[in-house]
Amino acid sequence: MAEVAALEIQSSIKHRNILIIGLIIAMLFGALDGTIVGTAMPRIVGELGGLSLMTWLTTAYMLTSTTIVPIAGKLADLLGRRVIYVTGLITFMVGSALCGMANNMTQLIIYRGLQGIGGGIMMPMAMIIIGDLFTGKERGKWQGVFGGLYGLASVLGPQIGGWIVDHLNWRWVFYINLPVGILATIFIAMGLNKHQAKGPVKFDVAGMFTMVVGVVSLLLALTFGGDKYAWTSWQIITLFVVAAVFLTAFVFVESKVEEPVLPVRFFKNRTFTVLNGIGFLMSIGMFGAIVFVPLFMQGVVGVSATQSGTVMTPMMITMIVGSIIGGRMVYKIGVKTQLIIGMFIMAAGFGLLSTMDVETTKWTATLYMIVLGLGVGLVMPILTLALQETFPKSELGVVTSSSQFFRAIGGTFGMTILGAIMNYRSSHLLEDRLMPMLRSLPPQAKGMVDQFKHMIHDDPQGLYSMLLNPKALEKMPPQWSHTLVPILKHSLVDSLYSVFVFGLVFVACGVVLGLALGKIKLSDQHRKAKARA
Repeated sequence: MAEVAALEIQSSIKHRNILIIGLIIAMLFGALDGTIVGTAMPRIVGELGGLSLMTWLTTAYMLTSTTIVPIAGKLADLLGRRVIYVTGLITFMVGSALCGMANNMTQLIIYRGLQGIGGGIMMPMAMIIIGDLFTGKERGKWQGVFGGLYGLASVLGPQIGGWIVDHLNWRWVFYINLPVGILATIFIAMGLNKHQAKGPVKFDVAGMFTMVVGVVSLLLALTFGGDKYAWTSWQIITLFVVAAVFLTAFVFVESKVEEPVLPVRFFKNRTFTVLNGIGFLMSIGMFGAIVFVPLFMQGVVGVSATQSGTVMTPMMITMIVGSIIGGRMVYKIGVKTQLIIGMFIMAAGFGLLSTMDVETTKWTATLYMIVLGLGVGLVMPILTLALQETFPKSELGVVTSSSQFFRAIGGTFGMTILGAIMNYRSSHLLEDRLMPMLRSLPPQAKGMVDQFKHMIHDDPQGLYSMLLNPKALEKMPPQWSHTLVPILKHSLVDSLYSVFVFGLVFVACGVVLGLALGKIKLSDQHRKAKARA
């Protein structure tokens, strides 16, 4: 397999410029898809119906794209980069075309799942190929650039999606992937050499099956627990049990097979465990901020949904800047030092977010997000770089995809845990602050009082949605709004304080974990590989 990677490196050097253009196009249009589709969702639901199924448009893509990542990395090591990358691109384009032709919400959800398989294959491939193409020091620069593309996509996506929905049709949100995807496929197919593996290729079918069932069950439990179903419901408990059984079976299988999807021995490597642990903890914090800061801006500061989205833009821009600077800076200060600095800046960002109150302005929140974005930008590309420097070329696909995989799991875990913390805190605060007001209402308001009591215990975030709907507040009697709105705002602020503090704790654990990282030298891997060829 090392010889196979070396052959691909030779070809990639020969067509390097063509290949890099293809990688940039593929990564950018793949990253754009998520934010563009999110913008179009209200229009999609308006035409196809199925409002109750809307969350599955995101869930289906998330399940398939996350689960396929480690499998794609292993197959890239076994079968070569070109065949796997092109397969992912084609699958993504076929899924996009089918999404555009969907006639109902069920079809669209199925096709989004197919699109997610393609997206999950594409996700780690650019970083794997960067690892093949460049030396250790060069990788830092290029992975910073490619990491910045994700931030750029989050900035451009909503604007592009909004323009498409307003001037064309929501179906073009998916159709736009076809010409761009074809162009990327041509460049990548030309830039990467086809190679033949020597001898029969052994696939870890049992490992793939147990991992897919285990990871999907875990993600479903984390996604719907505390939302669609109570954490103690039989549905969620069953999903957690299935996840535990199959992931245990996965570990057992991986310790026995010849070509495991994710070798168990990797976890005995301190660098592998520490770096993926940092990536997991970083993602908890990053996704926590992305989800909850817009809620603060709309519910407390009172800006519109569009304006609250602009709060995230500076964070994404500083992520891009941090990724590019970090990619160049890492060879001067070292991997460990930069990771600790980046995680410390992230922790400082969460500390600043935890100080926000009802008097906080939009510009203050924006400044805090800039600090957080800088920290994320310094950390994100370096995790993959450091892993690639630790393992041999023959395992580059597996270790690179593992970094993407654990970050994706961390994002889902973060949104779940921080969301549960917010609901728990909100229920107690609203019980103490809102219930006395409800008890003072006349008997004629019993129906409304009962509804509010139910929401306090089962759906506290539903009460906060009143703050996000100015028209609903205008219809409310003045004596109600003057009392209710301050209670909701202060409860929301105090609940988000708990969220940001726990986010800070997770990131601080990442700082401590970084102290356990050994020294990682950025070696000239490319020349060594070329010499072996």
